[in-house]
Amino acid sequence: MKETGVAMAVIALLVTQVGAVAPTDDEQFWPQWRGPLMTGVAPLGDPPVEWAENKNVSWKIAIPGKGSSSPVVWNDRVFVTTAIPIAPADGGATAGGEGVHEYRVLAVSREDGSILWDQRARVEQPHAGKRAEGTFASASALTEGENVIAFFGSRGLYCYDMEGKLRWEKDFGDMNIRNEFGEGATPALYGDVLVLTWDHQGPSFIVALDKNTGAERWRKDRDEVDTWATPLIVEQGGRRQVITAGTNRVRSYDLASGELLWEGAGLTMNPIPSPVFADGVVYLTSGFRGNALRAIRLADAKGDVTGTSAVLWEYNRDTPYVPSPLLYGNNLYFLKSNSAILTSLNSVTGERNYGPLRLEGLSEVYASPVGAAGRVYLVGRDGNALVIENGPEFKILAQNALDDGFDASPAVVGGEMYLRGYRNLYKIAAN
Repeated sequence: MKETGVAMAVIALLVTQVGAVAPTDDEQFWPQWRGPLMTGVAPLGDPPVEWAENKNVSWKIAIPGKGSSSPVVWNDRVFVTTAIPIAPADGGATAGGEGVHEYRVLAVSREDGSILWDQRARVEQPHAGKRAEGTFASASALTEGENVIAFFGSRGLYCYDMEGKLRWEKDFGDMNIRNEFGEGATPALYGDVLVLTWDHQGPSFIVALDKNTGAERWRKDRDEVDTWATPLIVEQGGRRQVITAGTNRVRSYDLASGELLWEGAGLTMNPIPSPVFADGVVYLTSGFRGNALRAIRLADAKGDVTGTSAVLWEYNRDTPYVPSPLLYGNNLYFLKSNSAILTSLNSVTGERNYGPLRLEGLSEVYASPVGAAGRVYLVGRDGNALVIENGPEFKILAQNALDDGFDASPAVVGGEMYLRGYRNLYKIAAN
């Protein structure tokens, strides 16, 4: 009990530093996309530095279908979503060549990898196609220990209890995504409020729902086109706000009412990376057909922040297309486009620690980097991975490889890391 008390004291300090609410049980787990603090860091994590198919793999199970959604972890369970092709519809297929799919939510035992429950959310033919590397289960699940929420975009939003019983579901219609790029924005949960963006080639909006019933609390129209970035919910100056990336504008909304608090110039086309936040500053980035990285101090953010002192610094080169940045202490890590070229900045000043630097052994990277125990974990699409030291200097600690490829980002809980590959789900832990 003494060790647990010390650990929670450390968490309390960390959470205070990033301006979030008081710590709860979820800080020891990985309850959502980008982890307990939404920075990519597991503050109590200490997974292995080295692994291979025959080293530090506790178990490995095949996951049916396809999904680039990242695993989330609570208590004794890992939750993943997947879409399983089963047949063409009416002897035909969509414009994208896709047939009927089952959209499923799985609960997996952390102990042995057994399937604890497997719920079929919907069986339906997609109304549009996707890119070859995309999936119809790209949004990650999220949980707070009472509910498991799974979002399949145009195929609906679903809330289950921890035993897999459906509590409620909601359908927002069909998205129209440019060039059949596919869907994949994960919702955000804060307290009893669930927030999601619905940005596409049509009427776009942001909506806040009651997590227990699915009832709408507020909805605001957005002058926005396709985005895939998860909203970031933070508390600043006693007020909770929802920060969203966008091609046209970056915006912040009041969590309680949906009131627009501030906005600024947009990022590049197709914003995918999720914002991160610490010490009163939010960092927004994207990197498709351009480069954008902006640090905004929330205490100064009012009205239109473009060109004001609220924008502390900008760094508009070598920014990521798919992977989200990692904010670890005062170090901000990001990859160039989808390549294994890493840059590390001092998050306070915007000055470079190092980079752009090519990562040995990695090629294309979609998975977002994660941090734990003073280390940064980077996983590539070819199954190779690199572990480096967190700090202002570049230092490789290990190079690893598995017989799978990875687009989903790792999840870290204690001494364990969960990797969702194209075919398998791995538990990495010291043997």
